[in-house]
Amino acid sequence: MKRYTLTIIALLTATALMAQTDSTAFRAYLYNNEYRVFMRISLHQQDIIIPGQDILGPVAGYLGKERYTFCWPVISAEVKGDKAHLVMVNDYGSEDLDAVLTRENDSIYILQQGKGSAIKMPEGGKWQKLPKTLILKRK
Repeated sequence: MKRYTLTIIALLTATALMAQTDSTAFRAYLYNNEYRVFMRISLHQQDIIIPGQDILGPVAGYLGKERYTFCWPVISAEVKGDKAHLVMVNDYGSEDLDAVLTRENDSIYILQQGKGSAIKMPEGGKWQKLPKTLILKRK
């Protein structure tokens, strides 16, 4: 009887740990060194406040750049397993796009731009177009 009880406890503990991992998998601070961009996300809770843009209220996350206030807020997120389908718009409201954020493992995420505008970020007084596939690492 003790053996069955311990097995059931072990299964319940493993299930609880997996559920906790899934709920925190898409709550992260992600970074790409090459383009110096970061992504702050909380796709399940959708409780991110963009600094200096409180008027937008809580959002699912945003893509930003070091030393710039320009960003791409995530206005809609649907998580299915290790993939999240995102709808993003630039903070001017003039461009939008669909994207997929895929969690490869605990520290690597891939942002794949879909239909819509290309993501452009300021860089030295000009607009820098980001690649369609961007690898982001958890910080």
